[in-house]
Amino acid sequence: MKKLLALLISGGIIFQAYSQSLIIKDPEIEQMLKEVSKDSLQSYIYSMVGFGTRNTLSTQSGSKRGIGAARNWVLNKFNEFSKKSGGRLSAIIDTITLQPDNRRVNRPVLLGNVVATLKGTNQDDNRIFIISGHLDNMRSNVMDSTGDAPGANDDASGVAAVLECARVMSKHAFSATVIFVAVSGEEQGLLGATYMTNKAEKEKWNIEAVLNNDIIGSNNSNETNIINNNQIRVFSETFSVSDTGRKLQMIRTLGLENDGKARQLARYVKEIGERYVDNLEVMMIYRNDRFLRGGDHTPFVNKGYAAIRFTEMNENYYHQHQDVRIENSIQYGDLPEFLDFEYLRKNTCMNLANLANLAKSPPMPQEVTIDTRKLTNYTNLKWKAPETGNIKGYYILMRETTNPVWQKKIFTTSTFVDLPFSKDNYFFAVQSVSLDGNEGLPVIPFPGGR
Repeated sequence: MKKLLALLISGGIIFQAYSQSLIIKDPEIEQMLKEVSKDSLQSYIYSMVGFGTRNTLSTQSGSKRGIGAARNWVLNKFNEFSKKSGGRLSAIIDTITLQPDNRRVNRPVLLGNVVATLKGTNQDDNRIFIISGHLDNMRSNVMDSTGDAPGANDDASGVAAVLECARVMSKHAFSATVIFVAVSGEEQGLLGATYMTNKAEKEKWNIEAVLNNDIIGSNNSNETNIINNNQIRVFSETFSVSDTGRKLQMIRTLGLENDGKARQLARYVKEIGERYVDNLEVMMIYRNDRFLRGGDHTPFVNKGYAAIRFTEMNENYYHQHQDVRIENSIQYGDLPEFLDFEYLRKNTCMNLANLANLAKSPPMPQEVTIDTRKLTNYTNLKWKAPETGNIKGYYILMRETTNPVWQKKIFTTSTFVDLPFSKDNYFFAVQSVSLDGNEGLPVIPFPGGR
């Protein structure tokens, strides 16, 4: 009993000792965030707007107008960044020919995602983290492929964030692989994202997180006239449509309806984003997307990947899916003058901090279980170390069942822990911690012996 008491006291001391260190920032990540440039983001936006239209069905043969020219420009930017990557960053336009679908594709069209891959330095670490934005845009009529459509916020803002993250991160090395992608075909029905997801599933990519950025550059809403550049929404699905049968029954039995992969990722990005970016609150929205709407993360969610969507806090529908015009003294159209580039910079930093922290973190602990062999007021957790990565230790995460975010972190170097907290009253998770203090994604324990 004395030995057990000493262990618990020691655990408490460890928690107290590390409670301050939880807010210490990785100096390398801090330096990367300082390199994020508002001027660069603005330059990207104006360049993309300059192509006139980026509709998926627009011309692909012109050098200065249409989706083809825009794709080539993004590819050239990635190739420019690759020169400072030490050979780690490479880029392609990944294409597929789509046939008419009698919906939003009325003729055969070459669909192309611009994909840049920053290869991880650890050959044994096959994890992939993805950041995306969609390059295509639309006018009031999604089938209008010839008229001007600036698409400054929807979604040049998301692509600008992708580009800037690639520019800064390509100069640094990470254990895991990071993929930066400017997707096409979003407005035509998530076509580019669906193509990429199917390819990932077929080739068995080990995707651990997808950060989709769609409309992240404006700070105000129409109608309500709310102005706010200190909050961004993160949308996350409760669990995947693939969670059926016995898996779904286990989710209900354990009360884990709020702990699917996407929801765990949303908690993670809130914690890391707010840790590194001043004057920015990441607002968790318990929906896969806005009401009855969708985005490029959805095909990934439907395949069981952890995928979330970032969107500005207050959307302005005068500047979304609108022909450029003045009507009743109101300026319509998705024009760059309606963007807040400081807000876009903060949102880009939030993305970068999360990508870098994830890519520097160790893989997740394996076989995380909670002992259920007997009734007890203790919670007994055990797990196995990940097969790769340099581990400093692990955080045991705790939160009350009604709390949206993790409330307590307890550090340990062991692979098991006995906690004087009832599993009836709390949710728990375990996450790996690197030598530099970078946390990986949390793993929820499932019932098991000991």
